[in-house]
Amino acid sequence: YIIRNDGIRIDLRLPNVQKHLQPGYKVERHVQDGDIVMFNRQPSLHKMSIMGHRIKIMPYSTFRMNLSCTTPYNADFDGDEMNMHVLQSMETRAECSEIMLVPRCVVSPQSNKPCMGIVQDTLLGSRGFTSRNTFLEKDLVMNLVMHLDRFKGALPIPAILKPKPLWTGKQIMSMYLPNVDLYKFANGHPDDETDPLSPGDTRVEIHGGEHLCGMLDKKVLGPSSGGLIHVIFNEFGPQGARAFIGGHQRVVNHWILQRSYSIGIGDTIADARTMDDIVTTIDASKKDVK
Repeated sequence: YIIRNDGIRIDLRLPNVQKHLQPGYKVERHVQDGDIVMFNRQPSLHKMSIMGHRIKIMPYSTFRMNLSCTTPYNADFDGDEMNMHVLQSMETRAECSEIMLVPRCVVSPQSNKPCMGIVQDTLLGSRGFTSRNTFLEKDLVMNLVMHLDRFKGALPIPAILKPKPLWTGKQIMSMYLPNVDLYKFANGHPDDETDPLSPGDTRVEIHGGEHLCGMLDKKVLGPSSGGLIHVIFNEFGPQGARAFIGGHQRVVNHWILQRSYSIGIGDTIADARTMDDIVTTIDASKKDVK
């Protein structure tokens, strides 16, 4: 609406109404792509329950958001309702974009560690994508690099040249990793392992943005202190962390779409030994209670 000084409202949707403006008129316009809004899920339990988002107008009446933002909101997609607050003054917009915007909330002031990480499909795909036996043919590599923000136009030298060129997932990963160093252990790393080659590929090493070895799983990509996202945030700031999370999701999600994975009913059934353990534990507890 255009709200005139005398309180009359002129609807902006009407096509042939004269929409002239005078000093003192208020313009209540529609939200547009790139507007900054505050987004909130109740109950608001900590600072990250309300964050600033830069929006994109899409069809239908559903709020959509990046999966990595669901962790601080504690949101899941089973019918949750959320609130959006559209900011009305330039001062609030400035505060929201400088203080509350999602990239600035990646590292939580509560615990000085990230409160967002890689989750769900991207986390599952990351482990497979950076596994030692993942090799990619040229057509898939070309489709993956299309998702990169800054692609220089040159592919790395393939890891395997004959009989046909094959690239590893780690090579593609190195194309969008910022220049950071990281030395960590993935889940399942044996305590007594001293072999620098790490037979299980659980020793994660990143040198100068080059992913040398190790599978990336929740220990590296999750919201952990000293993890990859924490290091990138400290070295390259909120926008560096945002760019990495976005790029990683696009590339890995495209790869897992090509590779695919499935879970059958058989995968949810415990084996006989596990069932025996469960029954024994419950029986013992019942005896203790008696």
